[in-house]
Amino acid sequence: MILKKKIVFLTGTRADFGKLKSLINILNEQPEFEVHIFATGMHMDQQYGFTVREIEKCGYQNIFKYINHDGGSSMDITLSRTIEGFANYVHLIKPDLIVVHGDRSEALAGSTVGALNNILVAHIEGGEVSGTVDELIRHAVSKLSHLHFVANDEAKKRLVQMGEREENVYIIGSPDMDVMLSDQLPSIEDVAAAYEIPFSKFSISMFHPVTTEVEEMDVYAEQYVDALEETGLNYIVIYPNNDKGAAFIFNKLKRLQLNSKFRLFPSVRFEAFLVMMKHAQFIIGNSSAGIREAPYYGIPTVNVGSRQNGRTRNRQIIHTGYSKEEILEGVQKALSVQVQPTSLFGAGNSDVLFLEIMQSAAIWKTSKQKLFADQSAIVNETYD
Repeated sequence: MILKKKIVFLTGTRADFGKLKSLINILNEQPEFEVHIFATGMHMDQQYGFTVREIEKCGYQNIFKYINHDGGSSMDITLSRTIEGFANYVHLIKPDLIVVHGDRSEALAGSTVGALNNILVAHIEGGEVSGTVDELIRHAVSKLSHLHFVANDEAKKRLVQMGEREENVYIIGSPDMDVMLSDQLPSIEDVAAAYEIPFSKFSISMFHPVTTEVEEMDVYAEQYVDALEETGLNYIVIYPNNDKGAAFIFNKLKRLQLNSKFRLFPSVRFEAFLVMMKHAQFIIGNSSAGIREAPYYGIPTVNVGSRQNGRTRNRQIIHTGYSKEEILEGVQKALSVQVQPTSLFGAGNSDVLFLEIMQSAAIWKTSKQKLFADQSAIVNETYD
């Protein structure tokens, strides 16, 4: 009889599920693993499309649904509720490994629960940088995690610089590349029909609140929406995430609902979103999709404001401020720039690399007692 390793994937948003999906799928196909999913956050919010239904459509056997917030919850309250709910769940099922992704409060909750309960924690896509409180959360999650699965060597170097042991950091690329390179993506015709998109030419808008600039978000959102309208172009608009300040953006987006140039969606299935992006004129806003996914397809990005500060830059990413004039100038550049597809985030085989590591005996012997790997030249200690 095979003694299965019980692995819990924690997901709180449409975005992190898209990045975890290929890893979930490949482990779910193996007899030696028992896969569980803890779905919370935006997945359980009707305003954002109740995207837990997309998880259920995948046919997974073990999905636990937990509401961790209400419309007025602050990030700290959401964090505390997630810790409580996830801790009770973990005490019940007793997993061997907790897998979290990125820089959201749900990931911080999951890594905290794992660290405090002597359970191995794996962090997907640590070592990245950004311009908001998300970066603080991402690095905190990394310090609470025992295993790190990163997108590239640059991210690995940052984690080592933070004192993480090099042998516990694995470069597997970004798992969303697995989906991007899949031959199972729908056609643009099918996506356009399913989402009732009337445009042959369109761009994608995704504008999220910046929690460290929440007092200015009302003005920033107004300038942003003014700019979109003034371009006269067609847009697929996907709602912002549920961070503090989202209400300001929602309020400004309301006036686009009756504008025939815009199609607004609470959420879009990840595979459909990739197809939309692949056929877009450009992507605009401050989503990480404009930094990570769009360059792979050779799609220009108009990156507005500070949310993605410090992340990988290249010629096809056009950085602007928040003013309408700057955004309009960025759009004009995006319409004229000549770009080539580029990728710094793997070759689309993250799932295979992840599985190989999960199937190794050594990974399950990783010490849960973390030690700081000091990189200073004056320290000559070695850790057993």
